[in-house]
Amino acid sequence: TVFPMRFPSPLVRGTLIRRYKRFLADVTLETGEILTAHCANPGAMTGLAMPGLPVWLSKSDDPKRKLAYSLELVELPSGIVGINTAHPNRIVGEALRAGAIPELAAYDNVRPEVRYAEKSRVDFLLTADGLPDCYLEVKNVHLVRAAGLAEFPDSVTTRGARHLADLARMVTEGHRAAMLYLVQRGDCSQFTLAADIDKAYARAFGDARSAGVEALCYATNITSEAITLADPLPIRE
Repeated sequence: TVFPMRFPSPLVRGTLIRRYKRFLADVTLETGEILTAHCANPGAMTGLAMPGLPVWLSKSDDPKRKLAYSLELVELPSGIVGINTAHPNRIVGEALRAGAIPELAAYDNVRPEVRYAEKSRVDFLLTADGLPDCYLEVKNVHLVRAAGLAEFPDSVTTRGARHLADLARMVTEGHRAAMLYLVQRGDCSQFTLAADIDKAYARAFGDARSAGVEALCYATNITSEAITLADPLPIRE
């Protein structure tokens, strides 16, 4: 059983006015109140930042936070999309600990944020007696330009290319390494790389795959209460 990643408190619905400076979004709540929310997403958010889209916000009780509200979900005609890039690691972490990702279910020890390579932290280091250590990176996916086809990345990511090279190095050192793309939307049936957006990333992906880095992709089920790991999606390479 995969335990859902539940939002800690009920989300608040509103309408997006605009997203700007990457990390800010102005929203009108259903009460008519206008506020600025934190947008935890460094990407382009293509097709997900159009004024007038219905959105869902979480509210933090932390008095130290500058902005109490965070943009969590965007509603499209095809379904709800998760835009908070902090969530995929939590979702995948829950699934790993529950043994719900078959390719990685043999590992019983899951350690997040472990330093490796020169300047990187791996999202998860998986270990088990008698198995090679597995270095796992997780990437958030929410770009769709053709119906049903999820793509990554949605903007140039030199950091992402470096992670692929780091994973390839782990394989050459005798470890196992995998890249897991988590699609934070439920309207996709396959995944591919957006090579036209970032040629260097696509090249790094090809090099990593040739070196023996595994590639996994999973969909999610999203509601305004929780996000849950769903079925694997085929990768079009």
